[in-house]
Amino acid sequence: MIVDCHAHLVPPSLLDAIRAEKGNFPSVRVIEEGGSLGFAFAGNKPTRPVSKPLSDIAARLQWMDANKIERQVVGGWLDMFGNELPAEEGTRWARLINTHLAQAAKDQPRFIPLCTVPLQDGARAAEVLNEAHAQGFRGAMIGTQPKGRGGVLDDPSLLPFWEAANSLGSIIFIHPVFESGDDRVHDYGMANAVGRITDTLIAMSRLIYAGHVTRFSKMKIVAGIGGAALPYVIGRLRRNYSLDKDKLGDPDAALGAMYYDTIVQDIRALRYLADIVGADRIMMGSDMPFPIGDLAPIKIVQETSFTDAERASINGGLAQRLFGL
Repeated sequence: MIVDCHAHLVPPSLLDAIRAEKGNFPSVRVIEEGGSLGFAFAGNKPTRPVSKPLSDIAARLQWMDANKIERQVVGGWLDMFGNELPAEEGTRWARLINTHLAQAAKDQPRFIPLCTVPLQDGARAAEVLNEAHAQGFRGAMIGTQPKGRGGVLDDPSLLPFWEAANSLGSIIFIHPVFESGDDRVHDYGMANAVGRITDTLIAMSRLIYAGHVTRFSKMKIVAGIGGAALPYVIGRLRRNYSLDKDKLGDPDAALGAMYYDTIVQDIRALRYLADIVGADRIMMGSDMPFPIGDLAPIKIVQETSFTDAERASINGGLAQRLFGL
C-alpha cells in the first residue's frame, strides 16, 4: 500500500455548511470570492480564498491514481483553523471542520483524516481531541503558532492538550502556519521557500527543549517538511543542550522519537535526513495540493539511495503501522 502522509482537504460540504451557519460564528467574516470562500477571523486580515484543488475530490482521486497512491492522510487547511477566535467559538468552528472531514473520509475511505483542535485553549483542545478519537480520527494536524499568528506550543496552558494526546497515543502532525512571524520573508516567494522552515524550526525546537517530545512519549509527533532545518542544526541544538542539561530536553533523543515526511525536494537532503533520524522514521508526503509541495512524491524516494525495504517503509509501510491501516 502506497500512502501519502501529508495533504490537505476542505470538503465541499464544509463550505456549504459555513455558508448556512455563518450566523453562528459572529467572529468569522465569510468572504465570497470567485465562487469560493475566504475568511477573516476576529478582525484579522482575510485569508486567501479556498482554492479549487483543496475541495475538488474527483481531481484529487485522479491525481492519486496517476501517482499510484492508494491512501492519503488529510488535514484541514491551516489558514482556516480559526485559532484566533474566542475559545468557545473556536471550539464550535473546529467541531464543524471535523464533522465534515469525518464525513469525507466515510464517503471516500481512501482519505485518512486528521482532526482540527481549538489550540487557543488547551483544555478545549483536549476535549475536542478526545471527541475526534471517539469519531475514528487517529490524531490531529496543528499549526506551529497556537493563536493563528503568535504564541508557542510549549505554553503551559496547552498542557491539557499534550496530556490528552499522550494518553490517546495520538498522531500529532505539526505544520507551519501562513504567517511565519517574520516580515522579511514576504518578498521573492520566501514565505514558502524559507518562512515555513524557520517557523517550524522554532516551534519544534521549543517543544524539544521544553521536554515535551520525550516526556509525552506515547503520542507520535510528525514534524512536517522533512523536519524543517532540525536535522541540519542538530549539532548546534546538541551543543546548546550540553551547556544547560538540567533545564533542557535532549535534542538527539527528540529527533530520534519523531517522524518526518519527504517534502525536501532534494535527494541529498532526503538522504541526510535519513542519516540523522533513520529511514524508518520517514514517510512519503506531497503537501497536496500546494505548488510548494512535491506533486510527484514517489520520485524522490525512488531516486534517493535507499534499500528496497526502506523504500517500502517510506512509501507506505510506516504510515500503515502508525495509522493502523
